[in-house]
Amino acid sequence: MGTGNYHSKTAKLYTDYSLLTANKALCADVHKVFQQLSGMGRARKIDTLLHAPFTLHERLMEMIDREAQIARKGKRGHIIIKCNSLTEPKLIKALYRASQAGVECDLIIRGMCCLKPGVPGISDNIRVRSIIGRLLEHTRVFHFHNDGKPETWCSSADFMSRNMFHRVETCFPLLDKKLATRVRKDLETYLVDNCQSWLLQTDGSYRLQDPGEGDAISAQETLLYAYASKS
Repeated sequence: MGTGNYHSKTAKLYTDYSLLTANKALCADVHKVFQQLSGMGRARKIDTLLHAPFTLHERLMEMIDREAQIARKGKRGHIIIKCNSLTEPKLIKALYRASQAGVECDLIIRGMCCLKPGVPGISDNIRVRSIIGRLLEHTRVFHFHNDGKPETWCSSADFMSRNMFHRVETCFPLLDKKLATRVRKDLETYLVDNCQSWLLQTDGSYRLQDPGEGDAISAQETLLYAYASKS
């Protein structure tokens, strides 16, 4: 399963995650998805994967609202969303509600973003950045702190109506703690990028983050070196 295309012309230009797994529950769900595709009907009950246009949107709404409920109890709420575009109205409203409840929302949106960050009383706790570098950012990752029981999901879908309601998409949990931690650390690297990170302003403009006198940090360069050293 993966977050993007397996294509010779984009493989060296796009950043994506792929998961090779023998997990029986995940494999059984993938089998059901292919049954749905070949049968042109609704898939049978899927236990672990989220599946658009059937369960993905509803479950994402639930996970965002769950984080808001946790924050209302005075506990830490934190959401990290990384995708290409954020335009789906109900998901945007859910993120606004989460912000109003005190959830810290860090959004890494490379392309279109219809959400306005930093609006007093509405999106004070939302930060949006776009990373523009040597490679085209293409991974879709959704991370929820979940009261200290973190959940990290990877997906083929963006936060757009076409992905949620008009295409077949999947979203899969990272059940292996090592993999989930690795992806979460990658996300944290993007959040401290101060070289190729464009911050979305309330008026819709973008401002390139300046490292100033501090250390210059490029998320893409950092990750390239990190993964090269492991290969």
